[in-house]
Amino acid sequence: MPTTTLRALNGLDQTPASLADSTLILVDYQNTYTRGVMELEGWEAALDAAAELLARARAAGARVVHVIHDGGEDTPYDIRAEIGRIHPRVAPADGEPVVVKTAPDAFRGTDLADHVDAAGHKDVVIAGFMTHMCVLFTAQGAFLRGDRPTVVADACATRPLRTPLADVPATQLHHSALATVNDLYGVVVPSASSLG
Repeated sequence: MPTTTLRALNGLDQTPASLADSTLILVDYQNTYTRGVMELEGWEAALDAAAELLARARAAGARVVHVIHDGGEDTPYDIRAEIGRIHPRVAPADGEPVVVKTAPDAFRGTDLADHVDAAGHKDVVIAGFMTHMCVLFTAQGAFLRGDRPTVVADACATRPLRTPLADVPATQLHHSALATVNDLYGVVVPSASSLG
């Protein structure tokens, strides 16, 4: 089975980011994913890992940006209601911006790029919900604009999906999304302890 990544073939850096020299982008840690129709498998463990990642980033002096998805009123992504708010375990501290998005790529149609550029470096650390959707596409968006993404695997989670061909378990989808990131868009690390 081939193990060479497109990153390696293109001579791209495969070194994980250092938190002190990065912008931490926390994607969609909304109550949406902790209950009801959109509840993710393993969200509790991923949220614990995200809280640890956030604490490490703050201690390292990293710029932290929170991203939330607004699906409109009366949806599971209604940011005006409790269901769409950021979970208290990873709530923004004073001065940490919150970017509101309406597409899976958190850079699309938002001011996220301005926050990243203001930090003055190209490394971004990304974690969030759901691995196969907004985490993957935000990593892609960062890569395409010239940033160097690192995704923290244990701070991400997703849900199983049914397709016309097969049912795809959440774990398989999670690992597939991380493999896609690792192949080209960025570096994937197991946990926050793997970051410099």
